[in-house]
Amino acid sequence: MTLIFEKWQALGNDYLIVERDRLPFALTSARVRRLCDRHLGLGGDGILELAPADEPGFVARLRIFNPDGSEAELSGNGAREAILYLRRRGWTTSDQFSIQTVAGELRPTILSETTCTVDMGRAKLSSADYPAGGPDGAGALEAGSQTWRFQHVSIGNPQCAIEVPDLDTLAALDLPAIGSDIEHHPLFPNRTNVSWWTRTGAGEIRARIFERGVGETMSSGTGATGAAVASVLRGGDSPVTVHLDGGELTVDVQEDLHVDLAGWAVPVYAGEVSSDLLNELAALD
Repeated sequence: MTLIFEKWQALGNDYLIVERDRLPFALTSARVRRLCDRHLGLGGDGILELAPADEPGFVARLRIFNPDGSEAELSGNGAREAILYLRRRGWTTSDQFSIQTVAGELRPTILSETTCTVDMGRAKLSSADYPAGGPDGAGALEAGSQTWRFQHVSIGNPQCAIEVPDLDTLAALDLPAIGSDIEHHPLFPNRTNVSWWTRTGAGEIRARIFERGVGETMSSGTGATGAAVASVLRGGDSPVTVHLDGGELTVDVQEDLHVDLAGWAVPVYAGEVSSDLLNELAALD
């Protein structure tokens, strides 16, 4: 019994990648939490599980697990890591292909060994993840003893994008203190990802991210996308260069809110789980 994995990162957003058909057991919530634990397990912002596609025309099916054991619909950084892993591991030799996700079809274009563009589909401003919202997705909520005006964006997963006036305000935010209250706010029955952003130039914004089920992260592809869409809706130029703690992503937002996300991802290391940890994982439900 073995468990082989690779660890990848994109702008500091790190994931463990496993192939479902090579796992000795199913990934349960408890096993995901233990594997992602940075002290007791392998450590990561989540797990990417790849399996053969169950429909024609797709290279693979991707499932994304958060470190709290919940399953995410989509991750922009995680998707790029999985896409480039598939190419390196010989699942496909094509520069353009499709993969299945809970959020629907993703259509990447490989640009180099470490970069790709992902057709993320069309962003929506209203969704079941913000049932009280109007067609424009705008709203306001109370958290951290203040009122936050936000833009709801659905891009395979729910995003709450909050504009702040300047870089100093953005830097001063205590995300761990306020992020969880917004993530779990009653307005969002399925919880939400949160991004705070400010415009820094024509077609450029700076953003900080609090991911659902993760906490504050160095970057998030879908979080960057939510912030970029909010910027364009407020008159900003597209494509949008999103500056994050971990680096930059480019988000092309078209007039119909169709989104393409471009960025890099690289492997960190490959490994095999020790027999001791493997036995502990097997004993978990």
